[in-house]
Amino acid sequence: MAHDCSFLEDLDLGDDQLSFADGRRESHATDWGTEDSGGVMPDAVVWPERTADVSAVLSAATDRGVPVTPYAAGTGLEGAAVPAHGGISLDLTRMDAVVDYRPDDFQIDVGPGIIGSDVDEHVAGDGLFFPPLPSSGEISTIGGMIATDASGMGTVRYGEIADWVLGLEAVLADGTVVQTGSRAIKTSSGYNLTDLLVGSEGTLAVVTEATLELAGRPEQIRGGRAIFETLDNAAEAVFDAVRTEVDVAKIELVDGLSARMANDYLDTGLPDSPMVFLEFHANHGIEAEIDLCRTIFEDHTVARFEMSDDDDEMAALWEARRELAFAVRSYDPDLESLHPGDVTVPISAYPEVVHETKRLADEYDLLVPCFGHAGDGNLHYSVLADPSDPAQLERGEELYRAIVELAIDLGGTATGEHGIGEGKQAYLEPEHGAGAVEAMRSVKQAFDPTDTLNPGKVFPETADGERVREPDR
Repeated sequence: MAHDCSFLEDLDLGDDQLSFADGRRESHATDWGTEDSGGVMPDAVVWPERTADVSAVLSAATDRGVPVTPYAAGTGLEGAAVPAHGGISLDLTRMDAVVDYRPDDFQIDVGPGIIGSDVDEHVAGDGLFFPPLPSSGEISTIGGMIATDASGMGTVRYGEIADWVLGLEAVLADGTVVQTGSRAIKTSSGYNLTDLLVGSEGTLAVVTEATLELAGRPEQIRGGRAIFETLDNAAEAVFDAVRTEVDVAKIELVDGLSARMANDYLDTGLPDSPMVFLEFHANHGIEAEIDLCRTIFEDHTVARFEMSDDDDEMAALWEARRELAFAVRSYDPDLESLHPGDVTVPISAYPEVVHETKRLADEYDLLVPCFGHAGDGNLHYSVLADPSDPAQLERGEELYRAIVELAIDLGGTATGEHGIGEGKQAYLEPEHGAGAVEAMRSVKQAFDPTDTLNPGKVFPETADGERVREPDR
């Protein structure tokens, strides 16, 4: 439904901070994961430049029953930034400043619109970095990462975004500005609102500033790849290495199909075989960890184990991994990636979820490239189908669901890092149970009783809070 957003013209916003133009609205109707669906156009786009702008917009919108959807770089994959019920798209990309930097405390305060890699660049001169950046860190914002509790290739050693957020400034739906957390590295004071807001996908509050913890750059970095005869061997080797507590910073699985796609997209020259990409970080003793990993991989019939400390070689290796999502989408113009899968399971179940995913792909006779942050049990996969073939699309949807349900049955999750958004609402209750989901709804109601903030996300509800039946997928 359309919403009258003319009240925005009465707020203290600059002319370039507000737009009703079709082109601007269309550019905020989709994110990366929904750009082929047409999306939902907001009625207006606002670019706040300070916390007071966010507060004013939310207060006025709540008073008038107008929904507000936070938006940043638009790199999300589950439609979390799509304004499902129109209203206001609140684009936070102009709030991209470094507010304060305290290298002696290993801390930095930043706006939500800053690009992740810009944080690394700002602190690099002091030998620091922000460890949990996801693979999309060069194109996605810190605010977006906080919204989905993103994680990346270094999660196996460094953890996810939530582990590095010390505190937040955020604005509630009624315009109230709150501060959460502390600059201390630990606190047991009151409810942990920081962790509650991290991963809430803009449904509870709008983050306007974040205090991030940093880490010192390791003195020794070496990377490389291990090539296996079978994907099962590769997955088993990863499990064995993690179980043995090899001190590895990145350990990524890439199946042969994904390698072919990367070669077509980047002309990388990767072997057409299952691989594990590796990177080790240490201040001393790195060779011992590499040798231990090599020994474990040899127990799983590794064909080649190649390591390097050459910066250019490692950059090419990790570029191939980072660009895989684009490579998959570009592989065959006649095939469409139905949904971006990112299931995560306990590490002991990782070999099983990898094996079963490829078995199901064969059973359904569909292409399913598999890759992911193997060290933390994360498997990215894409089901490719011909959009002009209804039967193939139906098989693809069934296959996608079967993999998610398998992951949940194995004690895992429907989404390791992309969030629920619109795309995975059907799996919230099967994963958590009805009681837990009702508790989540109660939290949403307490924070946002008018359902102003990002309605229709996480929970299948309308803009006025009325629940609707979950659509069939």
